[in-house]
Parts: sequence; structure tokens; C-alpha cells
Amino acid sequence: MPELPEVTTTVNGLKRALKGLSFGDVWTDLAKEKPIKQFENTIKDIKFFNKMKKEIKGIKVLSVERRAKNILINLANQKTILIHLKMTGHILVGRYHKTHSTKHTTWVPDKNERRDLHDPYNRFIHVVFPLSNGLAMVFCDSRKFGKITMLDTKTLHETTHLKNLGPEPLYKDFHFEKFKEQLFLKPNKNIKTVLMDQSIIAGIGNIYSDEMLWLSSIHPESKPKNIPNKNLKLLYTSMKEVLAKGINFGGDSMSDYRNINGRKGNFQKHHNVYQKKGESCGKRGCKGAIIRKVLDGRSAHFCNVHQKLFN
Repeated sequence: MPELPEVTTTVNGLKRALKGLSFGDVWTDLAKEKPIKQFENTIKDIKFFNKMKKEIKGIKVLSVERRAKNILINLANQKTILIHLKMTGHILVGRYHKTHSTKHTTWVPDKNERRDLHDPYNRFIHVVFPLSNGLAMVFCDSRKFGKITMLDTKTLHETTHLKNLGPEPLYKDFHFEKFKEQLFLKPNKNIKTVLMDQSIIAGIGNIYSDEMLWLSSIHPESKPKNIPNKNLKLLYTSMKEVLAKGINFGGDSMSDYRNINGRKGNFQKHHNVYQKKGESCGKRGCKGAIIRKVLDGRSAHFCNVHQKLFN
């Protein structure tokens, strides 16, 4: 699932691509007459989709921002389009046209569009937002788990989508004492699980939690209440370092993620531990090996020597 660095990369791209533009009509093949309850009031609900189409047509984009793993596109009519990429979603911007077959209708990039948009991972187009400059913002999602909805901008952060999120880890006011306070909200849980809990800290997922725990020499099954203060401080700085590095490398494309130009990020080329099961630990002087273990339903990759268990 795209995490804070991938969503930040997407938002930074959209800030440039959507500046001064407005939306035209909207197309999707996801809308259903009777969606399951969790998809009501999203683009997968035909009644909501039809209402959304009317409300955004011709409306100018004012700004694009991120909250946790959510993309927020603020419009001039006091509405905000909220997009959560979920497991396999990503957003692309380019020149697209509609194609028809005996089974279904879809959209593909124009033949002369840049090669990256023709990447096989970019072919699962399920939502299309035509733009006033002739291009389109499209939502690619092979698993179809992504969420797109529209909310009132003024009350956006009071909705169920955002109100229970924890603080942003890269904000300047998220100092060490606040970090520690948040972790101690769940003192007896595995630190790996706590780091990924969006109500504790916003935006961290499987990849970056593995990397920051490896860097700070903390075993993923350690309990927050038992981790010494000096190690918590190292985890805090490692968190900042790893997330910033993820952004600098344009996100992680070990799986489906691509930026708005259809290109891969490069963080996967710099993993120390994630998906490196069986390899020797790369920490200087460490004789350990990387192992994988399922914790609370999610995989954890860690060194069996230098990552200490505080339990």
C-alpha cells in the first residue's frame, strides 16, 4: 500500500499538474446501483457518483494537499475530492482516449504519450477526470480497493475519513516528547504494529516501519513501554530520516506504485531490510541475517542479531 512518501510524491506532482485547471465530466466503471455499505457515498455508489459529476464540472482546483495517506483536492466550490490509494492505486496525468471492446469500455494513453504511461502497471484505469487543458487525471487501481469521495471542505477534518488520524510525523511541531506520548497510547502492543496504526502516527505502513526499526536497532516485537528512552530517540530520528529519504527517491515502486507521470520511484533500490528475507544484514559489523515473521497479520522483516527485543 502506498505510504506517506508515495502519497507526498503524488501530491507534489498534482500541485504542478492541476494548477489553474478545472474538471470536466467524470467517468468510472466502478459505480454500482447497490454498492456494499462501505462504498456508499463514494464514487462506487452510482447516486453519489452522479451527484459528484454535476458538482465538480467546470470547477477550478484551488490546491492539493496530503493528510496521512489521503490525497485532498480542494475545489473553488468549497468541496474537496478525497482519494485514498489503498493497496494498488495510483494517479496518472496525461492525454487519454476512450476505447471500446465487446466486454467493456476503458481508457488508454494516446499513442504518442510518453512511454512510462504505457507501463503495464498503468493499464488498470477505473476513474477518469478530464481537465480543462485537454489532459486527464486518471485513477489506476488493479485491485479496485481505492476510495474516492467528495466532502465539504470546511468540515473535511471532522469527518470519519480524517478525524481519528494521528499527528503527521514530518511536521516540525511533532517533537520527540509527542512521538513518545503517541507510542505510549498502546504501550503493550508490538512496536511495528503501533507505528503502522494511523490513529497513533499518520502515514507509516509496512515498508517504512521495517526500515526505521532496522535503522534504530529495535526488534519489531518490542513493546513501547519497555524500549529505553535512548532507543526511542533513535527511532524518532530514524523515522524522520527514512520518510524523508522515501520522498527524495520519489517513493517505493516494488509493487504497483507509479508517480503521476507513470514512472517508478526508486526507494526500493535502497531497502536495508524490507523484502530481503534470507540475505545477510547490511549493518556494518553485524553478522545477522534478515528474517520475515508475520505480526498482527502483517509481515515484518528484521535482523535476527542487531535488532534488540525489549519485551
